[in-house]
Amino acid sequence: MKPGLFDRMLQQSALRRFRRWAETARDMDLRDLRKNRAAARRMKYFLDEMLHIADNRLALPIIGNQSVPIPYDADWSWRPEIWCGPLPVQGISAVENKSMLGREVTLFHDCTQSELTLRQLRNTSAEDLAPFGLRLDVFRFDGSYLSLVIDLPAEATVDLKRRHLVRCDFIVELERPLEIFARLNIQHGPNTEQIVRELPVNDRELAVEFDLAYTKLNEKRIEKVWVDLIFENPDMSQVILRDLFFSRRPRAEM
Repeated sequence: MKPGLFDRMLQQSALRRFRRWAETARDMDLRDLRKNRAAARRMKYFLDEMLHIADNRLALPIIGNQSVPIPYDADWSWRPEIWCGPLPVQGISAVENKSMLGREVTLFHDCTQSELTLRQLRNTSAEDLAPFGLRLDVFRFDGSYLSLVIDLPAEATVDLKRRHLVRCDFIVELERPLEIFARLNIQHGPNTEQIVRELPVNDRELAVEFDLAYTKLNEKRIEKVWVDLIFENPDMSQVILRDLFFSRRPRAEM
């Protein structure tokens, strides 16, 4: 709530009083000094509490933040909604095949009995640009595949050419070493072009690029773009995607 004129006058009056007490403390009568010290301690408790909460909240990544460290020559970038703001439903347990979390992320698997959980979580590190992250917990896994599909928006298809490099950046935390593959899928007419890259999971911050020059993409018939994150042997593991964002840039002309 925004303070009114009367509140601001009270704040200024209290500030002047405490400043006067501080300036006269060395020569103040001991009885008055004890009384002022008690009042200052009571005030200090609430000030410390307010500062603690304020510092904690202001250190968090801002909800809705779309700031991404994209290449300088990128002509498009995007961070999915899960990493931008709170979802109405923030988690699913015993996740069934083809379950969606939000409007853009779907989990695919062929487990006979699901022991998977998918949950949006609040990022708290000062290093995180994204305000939210996504956690995947896998307990007993009796299936043969597990993939997380991110549907890219229609804007990703606009003016998409074979001369483009599509980049995906991640911030990943793994409970144990895990093989993860990223597969770019571009549907054009009846065909779908696919490019697969393995994530170099030797660091927290990862990136992969897909060069469309090596595809047979029909630029005039592009309909849809999506990315699969494929997890190999995910039994008893936890994956936290602290951030995920996409960008594209035209390849430099030779």
